[in-house]
Amino acid sequence: MFKVKPLRAEWVTLIASLYLLIGFNSLLWQHLASVLASDAHGLLLRVAFGVMILCAFNLVLTLLAFRMLLKPLLITLFMVSAGVAYFMSQYGVMIDVGMLRNAMETNATEVRDLLSIKLFLYIAVLGVLPSILLYKAPVLYRNWARELFGKLLASVACIVVLGTVALINYQGLASLFRNHHEIRLMLVPSNFVGASLGYVGERVGSAATPFRAIGEDAKLDVAWQQRSRKSLTVLVVGESARAPNFGVLGYGRDTTPQLSKEKGLIAFTDVHSCGTETAVSVPCMFSGFTRKDYDASTAKNQEGLLDVLQRAGLAVRWRDNQSGCKGTCDRVVFENVSNLKDPALCADDECRDEILLKGLDSFIDSLQQDTVLVLHQMGSHGPDYYKRYPKEYERFTPVCRSNALNQCSQDSIVNAYDNTLVYTDHVLAALIDLLRSKQDKVDTAMLYLSDHGESLGEYNLYLHGTPYMLAPEQQKHVPLLAWFSDSYKASFGVDSDCLQKVRNEPLSQDNLFHSMLGLLQVHTNLYKPELDLFASCRPMLARH
Repeated sequence: MFKVKPLRAEWVTLIASLYLLIGFNSLLWQHLASVLASDAHGLLLRVAFGVMILCAFNLVLTLLAFRMLLKPLLITLFMVSAGVAYFMSQYGVMIDVGMLRNAMETNATEVRDLLSIKLFLYIAVLGVLPSILLYKAPVLYRNWARELFGKLLASVACIVVLGTVALINYQGLASLFRNHHEIRLMLVPSNFVGASLGYVGERVGSAATPFRAIGEDAKLDVAWQQRSRKSLTVLVVGESARAPNFGVLGYGRDTTPQLSKEKGLIAFTDVHSCGTETAVSVPCMFSGFTRKDYDASTAKNQEGLLDVLQRAGLAVRWRDNQSGCKGTCDRVVFENVSNLKDPALCADDECRDEILLKGLDSFIDSLQQDTVLVLHQMGSHGPDYYKRYPKEYERFTPVCRSNALNQCSQDSIVNAYDNTLVYTDHVLAALIDLLRSKQDKVDTAMLYLSDHGESLGEYNLYLHGTPYMLAPEQQKHVPLLAWFSDSYKASFGVDSDCLQKVRNEPLSQDNLFHSMLGLLQVHTNLYKPELDLFASCRPMLARH
């Protein structure tokens, strides 16, 4: 029987470091080849980079190479690194705390869509096999004094080599790290280890921070007392919908055939998201923070827009067909419709977005309070775009029917994605038609804002979640649509003709918090009129 030769711990850490650097970082090495010159100087920089990272890995592992810790630690690193390497190579994602936060807050349906045979092969070949070999390999340890002395020598050697290489190649390496911040997010396993520490730090900091109420002075304007009818303001939170592919925003394809015929629809053309993943964008847009000032821990430990609206006296409900509201609706009425057993709209533990409209007709008829209703869509969530819409909305073919997007042609990916927008178009148009049909009894309005955009293979990136600083426009440019019934415009003083004239002005999710306060005439010191996108298009009497 094959036997593995016993090795000293120092050799185990060195071999493991080399394996981590080479086995899980093919994407990083390809990227370095593309950003560094192909001449001798570029090759030297790549070698210097590799030696530095090898020494850094080995230094850390050497300090942790104790009898009861080394093997479990390395096996964990191998297994997790295999999964991370798969998702990075498959979708071109980079790993930071935001991406990890998004992964930790996803649901079972979204996880299922990401599973594939290739993923299991990655884990089996890159993770399980070397872990078995490591588990069976005998490791020689000396007594404590000699073991610590050996660690000291190995650590000093790593530091000397690392420092020498860095000094000799200082100018080239400094330029590389300064101009290519993405490198640290591509280096496995340090990227997910750093992200994990950051995420844990967020959670610990959040748990230690007392929860804070905001907008305690919130109250409705006196104009509310003059209204004899109830109002319903529907805010639709889209998912992974990117503005460049919306027909009503100038896309070459008619992905919005029904919305383009909706009288009074206002389509804002220059709107950007707060983040590139749901776990950032949704809490951010409801928090009252601007993207520049947003902090996940702070936002998690204080109230947001929905709390302020509810405190002012409005009824607030959140209806969800996704992975939850990321804490933004924790203190308002919440309804999860993603797990309903509707044979026409639901299958395989997933419901299509028309489920959000089910029962809405009777809900409006029985409305007892002025209400803000948030509808959270599944929208265009990838990678299985073809699952997001019924067959009759498959307008563009052929479509990619795999979650291995890099194995599909870009045309087929775009076709499948555009079909999700055709279905979103249908859902939003059906909602507007319903609201219009009720305007004789209830003042109705709809706002639609996607949480973030999506990459469809541009720059070899797929899905979303790329760190904001590095993210392409496709992940940040989002659609914002608005529709108001005639009675709503009259009651709330909204000039839709004016909004049509200013719809090309730059906006972002920073505007949502203050625009909703202004639109609904909620008085609070939190309100900033300069961030209210409706402020310039409301008569003076309707303004704060």
